[in-house]
Amino acid sequence: MQKFTTFLKRLANTPELRNKILFTALIFLVFRIMAHIPLPAVDIDRLQQLFSSSQFLSLLNVFSGGTLANFSVVAVGINPYITASIVMQLGGMVIPKLKEMQKDGESGREKVNQYTRLLSVPLGIVQSISVLALLRSQNLLTSSDPLVLGVVILSLVAGALIVMWIGELISLYGIGNGISMILFAGIVSQLPTAAAQVWSLTSADQLMTTFVFLSLFLAVIGFIVFMTEAIRKIPIQYAKRTKGSRVYGGQTTHLPVRVNVAGVLPIIFAVSLMLVPSFIARILIATDKANLISIGQQLTIWFNQTSVVYITIYFLVVLVFTYFSALIFFNAEDISGELKKGGAFIPGIRPGSPTKKYLEFVVTRITVAGALFLGCIAILPSIAQMLTNIQSLAIGGTGVLIVVSVILETTKQAESMLVEQNYDRYI
Repeated sequence: MQKFTTFLKRLANTPELRNKILFTALIFLVFRIMAHIPLPAVDIDRLQQLFSSSQFLSLLNVFSGGTLANFSVVAVGINPYITASIVMQLGGMVIPKLKEMQKDGESGREKVNQYTRLLSVPLGIVQSISVLALLRSQNLLTSSDPLVLGVVILSLVAGALIVMWIGELISLYGIGNGISMILFAGIVSQLPTAAAQVWSLTSADQLMTTFVFLSLFLAVIGFIVFMTEAIRKIPIQYAKRTKGSRVYGGQTTHLPVRVNVAGVLPIIFAVSLMLVPSFIARILIATDKANLISIGQQLTIWFNQTSVVYITIYFLVVLVFTYFSALIFFNAEDISGELKKGGAFIPGIRPGSPTKKYLEFVVTRITVAGALFLGCIAILPSIAQMLTNIQSLAIGGTGVLIVVSVILETTKQAESMLVEQNYDRYI
């Protein structure tokens, strides 16, 4: 505790860092104000009832910071930019020119960021139309005027671009990664509401169950911190070089490989995929054909958040996406090539193709632990609801994982900034 207090004092006594924190807080305030500016043509009261009646929609509403249930101007949020970023990362694997840009230093990264911003616009339009289609299937639209709907779509796209812009402002002038901080702000803003709902719905005979759950919740936070920081150290040795009477190189270091290489992205992928059956079920139930209604009702039962079918499929989908993401984010071929160029090698492993195969073998093994970790975190809300019978536990392990990851990342950046600001003291 004393170490944490000292860290806060150092932050407060560093003017540049203090200004960055205040600027980030101001951006959070702007984002929360925009989250409560509603758009027309939607029955907000019925929309909020729909979200409160669906556990899955409640989880999505938590991730959006409550903007979906309010149908605010930032209801689409940062999702188009995140999707565009993922598409550009995947494109770098199959498009050689894009891969060269990603490796071409600061100028190349700036070009890739610009293409990502441009791609966010059509993706924002598609996602805005999808949101309106979902609302229309539930008879939540109060107007069918094409001009009004067009204005709503343009407003949603504009809101998504504004959120993307303020996220980049945080990256430039604030503290931490802007996109992660926006997600963090949205989830944290829903914590008081979720805690109040859990407390109001907890009866006297459930107090002990709730206490046990909260204790386990703290243990889960500790486990998330442990797994987020866990790395596999691969020994690296540099070849010795002789110039005149001097010998260079020969140092021994290590290559850190995270156990959770993919981060939280596999769960985000899985959440999007698991939303599809529920979306189809609602459309089928809204029809007037008995056989389609029956199929929709069966899908609703299967993909209820506490059903065995839902938990099993969700867990398996997260496992698959974790392995897929690990292969994307950890490019063994590029790393082995960079090691070979720098005159480094893994003891006992030949440079080049053998090093690539060894790195892939290591990542495949440690991803087993990372995949099981993410799978357990993903189904944690469902298990908690089954054990406690409290249906408002929507924050879940995924939200906690995002919050903890952002806090750890921001703390590291703040510490590095402190070292940079007070560099003279460490010489």
